[in-house]
Amino acid sequence: MTTTTTVRTVDQTSDRGLRRVTGGLFVVGALAFGGAATVLSSTFEWPDILREPASVVLPAFVDGGSTLVWTWFAVAWTYAIIAVPILLLPAALGRRGDVALRTATTIGFASVVLSVAGFLRWVFVVPPLAASYVEGDATTKAAVDAAWTAQHQFGGALLGEHLGEILAIAWSVTVAVVVLRSGVLPRWVGWTGLVTSLLYLLNQGDVMATALPDFPVWDLAGLLGSTTWGLWVAALGVAVWRRRDTIGA
Repeated sequence: MTTTTTVRTVDQTSDRGLRRVTGGLFVVGALAFGGAATVLSSTFEWPDILREPASVVLPAFVDGGSTLVWTWFAVAWTYAIIAVPILLLPAALGRRGDVALRTATTIGFASVVLSVAGFLRWVFVVPPLAASYVEGDATTKAAVDAAWTAQHQFGGALLGEHLGEILAIAWSVTVAVVVLRSGVLPRWVGWTGLVTSLLYLLNQGDVMATALPDFPVWDLAGLLGSTTWGLWVAALGVAVWRRRDTIGA
């Protein structure tokens, strides 16, 4: 009896530690990315500048200097933090065998990879383009403009903003549904997850409009969707951290 009790206590301690690591990383990742994104927004007018032409974006990027490049670097890798708790979440919730949650975990991890790749193009792809544009003659500017548009639509609109966001939304919706169906976390986590995912989805209008100019766009969708989704990720982390050993056992 004593041995069984000791094993159970050790297991509960281990599970509690896993929950705290998972929940803490969700909170740290969401807040760190929010801080880096705020700096980027105040220094580079992001994300509004993403819809401006090369003649506006590239000179502004050069004016930002190495500080702006490092800001983009920080944005990318602070967002990457949430890949770790996404992978740990099924175990932290005691649902390693949940097929839906395991599938969502793969989707969520892929979404982070795609978004980080989209962010990092500002570190490895945009700087030489911007320098060539600013220093070049009219012919060079025209060539760089075309190259800029191609990489911006592929690496930004397609990979980061469309696939990255859609897969992130699919992950959060699945997590929300699992929470509501299983009771493994408080129900408010599930309901708020669904609402914030819907708001975030509305931002796809702005993304689609880059290819289909007549596509309907709600200007506030990007700000409200990304902000509330980030806050929900942090709230999810708090809920996972505070989860008791007996819940969902």
